[in-house]
Amino acid sequence: MTAVLALGVSGAAALVVKSLSNVDQVDNQALVAPEASRPAAATPDPADPLAGLPVNLVLIGSDDRSGVNEAIGGAEDGMRSDTTMLLHISADRTRVELVSIPRDLMIPVPECTVTGGGTTKASSSAMFNSAFSRGWDAGQDLASAATCTQMTVEQISGVRTDGFMVVDFAGFQTMVDALDGVPMCIPEDMDDEDANLHLTAGNHVLSGTEALALARARHGLSDGSDTYRMGRQQALLAALTQSVLSKNILTDLPSLIRFLDAATSSLSISGGVDLKGLAFSLRSVRPEAVTFLTIPSGPMPSNPARVVLADEAQDVWARLAADQPVVEDEATGTPTTPATPDTATIPPGDTTTGAPTDTETVAPVDPLADRLPGEAITSADAKETC
Repeated sequence: MTAVLALGVSGAAALVVKSLSNVDQVDNQALVAPEASRPAAATPDPADPLAGLPVNLVLIGSDDRSGVNEAIGGAEDGMRSDTTMLLHISADRTRVELVSIPRDLMIPVPECTVTGGGTTKASSSAMFNSAFSRGWDAGQDLASAATCTQMTVEQISGVRTDGFMVVDFAGFQTMVDALDGVPMCIPEDMDDEDANLHLTAGNHVLSGTEALALARARHGLSDGSDTYRMGRQQALLAALTQSVLSKNILTDLPSLIRFLDAATSSLSISGGVDLKGLAFSLRSVRPEAVTFLTIPSGPMPSNPARVVLADEAQDVWARLAADQPVVEDEATGTPTTPATPDTATIPPGDTTTGAPTDTETVAPVDPLADRLPGEAITSADAKETC
């Protein structure tokens, strides 16, 4: 029995090492901002740089329209970031928190060093996703674009980041298909011609193509805003995470091989991120400990088509920097931000109420329902069937 177990562990480890060799490792050390201008770094353990320390990674979904991605999203010059999240993994490896950052968020964008020694221009106020496109235009490579986004996240959040991970349209589709789809309850018909999304209400196992369409869809859904689109993206990732955790992929070698090959082949990762140790340390994370929310924000008073941070955002950033849960009570999912957010965060026509009292019944969470920035869901809220 000991021999069989040892063989199994070593075999799984070999698979992980083989698959991780597919990852496109991006060397961006020369592009990172000077140490004096960055949030302070924790002191690492020389034997294991990640052991006992929180990990913060910038996750970027790129709007690359070259190669196979052109057939999916249409041809466009340059490269843009379609969605960005700050991923926080607690030091004790019991919590994973993903905070979406609106692409239309108006913030200061710092000067960024790019490949070849040049720099991008700094702006006192610009859209958040301009950091990625400025890095690409000036450096003409993914390292410049993604590192400029990473440095911008640090500047607006005060959270020290350990690197970035980038996935494109085709890569996301491939990962979903490697899982044989993602089961989701679709509460009502969803149609968006621009994203090629056509789903009827009911139970679905979304293919890679359907999952990507749902992640991209905005037109004709809710109020058409990117705010609620980010909520649907979080619901999709919650369902994807729950599917991975519930299928016991680590015990199903054929599924493990397909998923690892798909996931690692579609990622571009900055140097210094040890995925092997990180993935192994997260093997026991529970769905209810994987939390998703959008950074508290609302329409810009002078331009409702743009977004500004709400006062409550500072509390979320501070909790991430201090390695504290972004929700006060994991059992109830109560947000750290007040139950009644600032009116600037409420889209026209919406109303909010305070937290339920002890005598009130808390309704089941619909992860695909419209959520205000700052309102959280977990992977445990994902519904496979209606």
